Amino acid sequence: MVSEFEKGLADFAQGEFDKFHGFEETDPPLAGRIKFYWTSLGKKFPGVGTAWSAVFVSACLKAAGATKNEFLFSEEHSQFVFWAIHNTETISGLFRGHPIEEIAPSVGDIIHLNRPNKKITYQFAASHKDYPSHSAIVVATGQDSTGHFAMTIGGNEGAPGMVGRRRVILNDEGFIVQNPTRPYISVIQNLK
Repeated sequence: MVSEFEKGLADFAQGEFDKFHGFEETDPPLAGRIKFYWTSLGKKFPGVGTAWSAVFVSACLKAAGATKNEFLFSEEHSQFVFWAIHNTETISGLFRGHPIEEIAPSVGDIIHLNRPNKKITYQFAASHKDYPSHSAIVVATGQDSTGHFAMTIGGNEGAPGMVGRRRVILNDEGFIVQNPTRPYISVIQNLK
Protein backbone atom coordinates (compact mmCIF):
# COMPACT_ATOMS: atom_id res chain seq x y z
CA MET A 1 0.00 0.00 0.00
CA VAL A 2 1.42 3.36 -1.04
CA SER A 3 1.10 6.13 1.56
CA GLU A 4 -0.10 9.63 0.73
CA PHE A 5 3.46 10.90 1.19
CA GLU A 6 4.98 8.22 -1.08
CA LYS A 7 2.40 8.99 -3.77
CA GLY A 8 3.03 12.73 -3.41
CA LEU A 9 6.79 12.21 -3.72
CA ALA A 10 6.42 10.02 -6.81
CA ASP A 11 3.95 12.51 -8.34
CA PHE A 12 6.28 15.45 -7.67
CA ALA A 13 9.29 13.67 -9.22
CA GLN A 14 7.16 12.58 -12.20
CA GLY A 15 5.98 16.17 -12.62
CA GLU A 16 9.59 17.38 -12.70
CA PHE A 17 10.36 14.80 -15.39
CA ASP A 18 7.27 15.73 -17.40
CA LYS A 19 8.19 19.44 -17.35
CA PHE A 20 11.95 19.28 -17.76
CA HIS A 21 13.08 15.98 -19.33
CA GLY A 22 13.63 17.52 -22.75
CA PHE A 23 16.07 20.13 -21.46
CA GLU A 24 19.79 20.01 -20.70
CA GLU A 25 21.06 21.59 -17.49
CA THR A 26 22.34 24.69 -19.32
CA ASP A 27 18.97 25.35 -21.00
CA PRO A 28 17.23 28.27 -19.23
CA PRO A 29 14.07 26.39 -18.15
CA LEU A 30 16.01 23.60 -16.43
CA ALA A 31 18.85 25.86 -15.25
CA GLY A 32 16.28 27.99 -13.42
CA ARG A 33 14.67 24.91 -11.93
CA ILE A 34 18.05 23.59 -10.74
CA LYS A 35 18.54 26.90 -8.93
CA PHE A 36 15.16 26.30 -7.25
CA TYR A 37 16.28 22.83 -6.08
CA TRP A 38 19.29 24.37 -4.31
CA THR A 39 17.54 27.40 -2.85
CA SER A 40 14.49 25.42 -1.67
CA LEU A 41 16.91 23.61 0.65
CA GLY A 42 18.37 26.89 1.93
CA LYS A 43 21.59 26.33 -0.01
CA LYS A 44 23.48 28.78 -2.19
CA PHE A 45 23.16 27.99 -5.89
CA PRO A 46 26.69 27.26 -7.20
CA GLY A 47 25.66 27.07 -10.86
CA VAL A 48 24.66 24.19 -13.09
CA GLY A 49 28.25 22.98 -13.41
CA THR A 50 28.07 21.58 -9.87
CA ALA A 51 26.56 18.09 -9.51
CA TRP A 52 22.92 18.48 -8.54
CA SER A 53 21.49 14.95 -8.45
CA ALA A 54 21.43 14.69 -4.63
CA VAL A 55 19.93 18.18 -4.43
CA PHE A 56 17.20 17.02 -6.83
CA VAL A 57 16.33 14.04 -4.61
CA SER A 58 16.44 16.19 -1.46
CA ALA A 59 14.31 18.94 -3.02
CA CYS A 60 11.70 16.41 -4.16
CA LEU A 61 11.49 14.95 -0.66
CA LYS A 62 11.13 18.40 0.87
CA ALA A 63 8.49 19.46 -1.68
CA ALA A 64 6.51 16.30 -0.90
CA GLY A 65 6.47 17.19 2.79
CA ALA A 66 9.51 15.58 4.45
CA THR A 67 11.10 17.72 7.16
CA LYS A 68 14.76 18.14 8.09
CA ASN A 69 14.03 16.08 11.20
CA GLU A 70 12.82 13.22 8.99
CA PHE A 71 15.40 13.27 6.18
CA LEU A 72 18.95 14.59 5.86
CA PHE A 73 18.68 17.01 2.92
CA SER A 74 22.12 17.13 1.31
CA GLU A 75 24.02 17.95 -1.85
CA GLU A 76 25.80 14.59 -1.53
CA HIS A 77 24.06 11.20 -1.85
CA SER A 78 26.66 9.63 0.44
CA GLN A 79 25.62 11.96 3.28
CA PHE A 80 21.92 11.08 3.30
CA VAL A 81 22.61 7.40 2.55
CA PHE A 82 25.01 7.11 5.53
CA TRP A 83 22.39 8.83 7.68
CA ALA A 84 19.61 6.50 6.42
CA ILE A 85 21.71 3.36 7.00
CA HIS A 86 22.15 4.40 10.62
CA ASN A 87 18.62 5.78 11.02
CA THR A 88 16.54 4.12 13.72
CA GLU A 89 13.47 4.96 15.72
CA THR A 90 15.72 7.08 17.96
CA ILE A 91 16.41 9.48 15.08
CA SER A 92 13.22 9.55 13.00
CA GLY A 93 13.04 6.02 11.64
CA LEU A 94 11.16 7.10 8.52
CA PHE A 95 13.93 6.61 5.92
CA ARG A 96 16.14 3.54 6.38
CA GLY A 97 19.00 2.31 4.22
CA HIS A 98 19.19 -1.40 3.35
CA PRO A 99 21.34 -3.65 1.16
CA ILE A 100 19.62 -4.32 -2.16
CA GLU A 101 19.17 -8.01 -1.35
CA GLU A 102 17.30 -7.17 1.86
CA ILE A 103 14.38 -5.09 0.58
CA ALA A 104 12.37 -4.88 -2.63
CA PRO A 105 12.04 -1.25 -3.75
CA SER A 106 8.58 0.28 -3.88
CA VAL A 107 7.09 3.62 -4.86
CA GLY A 108 8.65 6.45 -2.86
CA ASP A 109 11.86 4.58 -2.04
CA ILE A 110 15.28 5.81 -3.19
CA ILE A 111 17.63 3.55 -5.15
CA HIS A 112 21.31 4.33 -4.57
CA LEU A 113 23.92 3.28 -7.13
CA ASN A 114 27.49 3.79 -8.18
CA ARG A 115 28.66 6.39 -10.63
CA PRO A 116 30.17 4.87 -13.79
CA ASN A 117 33.40 2.93 -13.16
CA LYS A 118 32.97 2.93 -9.37
CA LYS A 119 32.46 -0.12 -7.14
CA ILE A 120 31.26 1.23 -3.78
CA THR A 121 29.59 -1.49 -1.66
CA TYR A 122 26.88 -1.26 0.98
CA GLN A 123 29.48 -2.02 3.66
CA PHE A 124 31.61 0.90 2.45
CA ALA A 125 28.56 3.20 2.39
CA ALA A 126 27.73 2.20 5.97
CA SER A 127 31.13 3.40 7.18
CA HIS A 128 31.85 6.40 4.92
CA LYS A 129 30.10 9.74 4.43
CA ASP A 130 32.02 11.08 1.43
CA TYR A 131 32.27 9.26 -1.90
CA PRO A 132 30.80 9.78 -5.38
CA SER A 133 27.49 8.06 -6.06
CA HIS A 134 24.01 8.66 -7.46
CA SER A 135 20.42 7.99 -6.44
CA ALA A 136 16.93 8.39 -7.81
CA ILE A 137 13.33 8.15 -6.61
CA VAL A 138 11.14 5.14 -7.42
CA VAL A 139 8.02 6.45 -9.13
CA ALA A 140 6.53 3.13 -10.28
CA THR A 141 7.00 -0.62 -10.14
CA GLY A 142 5.53 -3.16 -12.49
CA GLN A 143 5.90 -6.06 -14.84
CA ASP A 144 5.80 -6.26 -18.62
CA SER A 145 6.88 -8.73 -21.30
CA THR A 146 10.56 -8.29 -20.33
CA GLY A 147 9.99 -8.86 -16.60
CA HIS A 148 9.69 -6.98 -13.32
CA PHE A 149 11.02 -3.43 -13.01
CA ALA A 150 11.16 -0.27 -10.93
CA MET A 151 11.07 3.06 -12.74
CA THR A 152 13.13 5.84 -11.18
CA ILE A 153 13.43 9.56 -11.79
CA GLY A 154 16.57 11.43 -10.87
CA GLY A 155 18.37 14.67 -11.49
CA ASN A 156 21.64 15.24 -13.33
CA GLU A 157 21.11 12.01 -15.27
CA GLY A 158 23.35 11.45 -18.26
CA ALA A 159 25.66 13.92 -19.90
CA PRO A 160 24.78 16.71 -20.13
CA GLY A 161 22.71 16.61 -16.95
CA MET A 162 18.97 16.24 -17.34
CA VAL A 163 15.97 15.17 -15.29
CA GLY A 164 15.93 11.56 -16.40
CA ARG A 165 14.09 8.31 -16.04
CA ARG A 166 15.73 4.91 -15.58
CA ARG A 167 14.38 1.36 -15.62
CA VAL A 168 15.80 -0.84 -12.87
CA ILE A 169 15.48 -4.58 -13.48
CA LEU A 170 13.94 -6.58 -10.62
CA ASN A 171 13.82 -10.33 -10.13
CA ASP A 172 10.57 -12.30 -9.72
CA GLU A 173 10.57 -11.56 -5.97
CA GLY A 174 10.86 -7.81 -6.63
CA PHE A 175 14.49 -7.36 -5.57
CA ILE A 176 17.02 -5.40 -7.65
CA VAL A 177 19.06 -7.44 -10.11
CA GLN A 178 22.65 -6.30 -9.58
CA ASN A 179 24.27 -4.43 -12.46
CA PRO A 180 27.89 -5.60 -12.78
CA THR A 181 29.06 -2.52 -14.68
CA ARG A 182 27.38 0.09 -12.45
CA PRO A 183 26.51 -1.71 -9.21
CA TYR A 184 23.59 -0.74 -7.01
CA ILE A 185 24.56 0.09 -3.43
CA SER A 186 21.39 0.35 -1.36
CA VAL A 187 17.70 1.02 -1.17
CA ILE A 188 16.47 3.75 1.15
CA GLN A 189 13.11 2.53 2.38
CA ASN A 190 10.50 5.26 2.74
CA LEU A 191 8.26 4.61 5.77
CA LYS A 192 6.59 8.07 5.88
